[in-house]
Amino acid sequence: MMRSPEYIKCKLEKKITGYLFMAPFLVLFIIFVVVPVFMAAGLSFTNYNMLQAPKWVGLSNYRLLLLEDDVFIIALKNTLIFAGTTGPIGYIMSFIAAWVINQLKLRNAFSLAFYTPSITSSIAMTVVWMYFFSSDRYGLINSILIKTGVIQEAILWNTNPKTILLVVIIISIWMSMGTGFLVFLAGLQSVSRDLYEAGEIDGIRSRFQELYYITFPMVKPQLLYGAVNSISTSFGVFDIAVGVAGIPSPDYAGHTLVAHLYDYVFIRFQMGYASTIAVFLFSLTFIIGRICMKLLSSKDM
Repeated sequence: MMRSPEYIKCKLEKKITGYLFMAPFLVLFIIFVVVPVFMAAGLSFTNYNMLQAPKWVGLSNYRLLLLEDDVFIIALKNTLIFAGTTGPIGYIMSFIAAWVINQLKLRNAFSLAFYTPSITSSIAMTVVWMYFFSSDRYGLINSILIKTGVIQEAILWNTNPKTILLVVIIISIWMSMGTGFLVFLAGLQSVSRDLYEAGEIDGIRSRFQELYYITFPMVKPQLLYGAVNSISTSFGVFDIAVGVAGIPSPDYAGHTLVAHLYDYVFIRFQMGYASTIAVFLFSLTFIIGRICMKLLSSKDM
């Protein structure tokens, strides 16, 4: 079918207009995201201390990272334990909270209460939580346990290597629920009531059947976004771990990949090796993110 010149001109103008609207974002995205990623990938093959010109070392940084850096292995283990715990738990709890609150009359007030922690500084919230996990007898948890006779001496929550990661996980789970909760709540509110009424006519009788047969398929984009956001947040933990145990933490019990990256960037100024850590972390989160997109996306990615 032949298209008239006027029709082709109109379609071309619409496309150009769309690209012009996208241009500011694309330019900023390329400058501040794409270019730094490629620069980090290039620097990962060099020895660069910010004072001298980068010196090409090939795969030496990767060999050192994976085979000789014992602290990196500890940081990787801590990060995987942390992400494997806080990611799924925070994700599931956020959705359950959104699902329950969406059915309440005072959902606006409850939504504000759940979302507030996510917009509060991690350091500020860590200071508040350290009142609960203070290592002396006056910390809230220690005080309760001592008064009830459960323990005789105060637990050193933020200095004992056995408890540091647990404290970081608890604080992070509580703080990670806000953003995911808000996304899930918005998705739940966008589901038309007509679908639930049609489902009731078709034989759906319980809330859980509604959740499985109607709600989950309709909020799949929000579930996907929440999963990707949960992955990036859990693998990027830093402020809370440093606020609880410092850097470096005792026996590196709270050391994470981002803390390891911070150490080589701002303390040792080894930008080449730090870029290697950054590339590894980027690759890890990218692979896991793609897996989640395959599982939750309604399309082939």
